[in-house]
Amino acid sequence: MMDKKRIVIKVGTSTLTHKTGKLNIRKVERLVKAIADLSNAGNEILLVSSGAIGLGMSKLGLVSKPTDTPMKQACAAVGQCEMMYMYDKLFAEYSLTVAQLLVTKYVLDNDSRNNVENAIESLLSCGVIPIINENDTVAIDELELEIGENDSLSAIIACVAKADLLVLLSDIDGLFDSDPNENENAAFISVVEKIDEQIEKFAAGPSSVLGTGGMTTKINAAKIANSAGIDMIIMNGSRPENLYSLIDEKQIGTIFKANTEDKK
Repeated sequence: MMDKKRIVIKVGTSTLTHKTGKLNIRKVERLVKAIADLSNAGNEILLVSSGAIGLGMSKLGLVSKPTDTPMKQACAAVGQCEMMYMYDKLFAEYSLTVAQLLVTKYVLDNDSRNNVENAIESLLSCGVIPIINENDTVAIDELELEIGENDSLSAIIACVAKADLLVLLSDIDGLFDSDPNENENAAFISVVEKIDEQIEKFAAGPSSVLGTGGMTTKINAAKIANSAGIDMIIMNGSRPENLYSLIDEKQIGTIFKANTEDKK
């Protein structure tokens, strides 16, 4: 960890909100405090944050998630304002500046990717924490489940930013050999040296649900990150203080190690 200075942290909707869909203020405040500490320790932090649609639903007074894409877009538009206001206010309490960076599949797939990389480099050089999400208001791929979710997006961002580490904050401690909610004897896997067929089997199936994307999408994110020489950690986001373990050099969650030959 001493060599991992540029860290991408992905936080999901389940970590940011209550089951009612409304903001979990206490947990978000603890998350921001932990990230601020990581930044103060000399790390460059990029935050990939879900939650815009959920916050937009709450702001618009919707009791259930809309099923039509235009209304999801509307929720995302309203929710992005709410989310950035929240992050700006909370990080400012620790004298940290944030910036919003909304990306699309098109931007990340073509020559415009360099523009994203340049923007990230400039922001980090100014000591700014980029808050990144897919632009669901105009890019409906994620809303219609064509390109996946923020697990994969965070891995792509880690590659674009040339990060040293990707951290996925989830609602489970890490990878198990079976669903711990159904099998009390499920074995925890702290280190994955290589993603093989056995690891793929551990993640497969509808029972291995994690947040919105599930464990399968997190394994896919690990493949993307590891192939670029970036280690990835899955840890429980219910206690944002777990992030302090990154500073304290303590084992936390499941780490997916990049191949040695792929490391930068």
